[in-house]
Amino acid sequence: MPAPVTLRPGRAEDVETIHAALLKLGAHIGAPQDIQSTPEDLRRYGFGERPAFSTLIAEIDGEFAGLCLHFPIFSTWMGRPGVYVQDLYVEDRFRGRRVGEKLLRQVAKQCLAAGGIYLRLSVDTDNETAKAFYEKLGIGWSSYEQVQKIVGSAFFAFADPPEE
Repeated sequence: MPAPVTLRPGRAEDVETIHAALLKLGAHIGAPQDIQSTPEDLRRYGFGERPAFSTLIAEIDGEFAGLCLHFPIFSTWMGRPGVYVQDLYVEDRFRGRRVGEKLLRQVAKQCLAAGGIYLRLSVDTDNETAKAFYEKLGIGWSSYEQVQKIVGSAFFAFADPPEE
């Protein structure tokens, strides 16, 4: 019988492992150049005075098996809180052991306990495996929304335009 999956909150001492997982995730989807964060960024913004995100770590026999990085969100239309899953990663050798499902279910359970009623995430458009995984769990594609974003120099110019 395989060893059980154990889940625990991420801690500041996990930032190197969390960052390594994000680098692997970026490589997996063919976008390693898009990972610009550093372990120090994760330490500062995830484990500092006002954490911007939380992590849930999965382990099997004490070994890192995966993670779910998430943060609270709020729907003005539903009038209730929810949770946004920014990153879900499972080590290759632990795939097929429901690690990702267990991470997502635990994050959803924590959200529900805090009064939340929904879970939201984005999927890389070319990641067909992830899309199928989420669909299998009942996490469907939203046909009425499209993610928009502005980053880098365009964001800085937008946020702080020159005086007119």
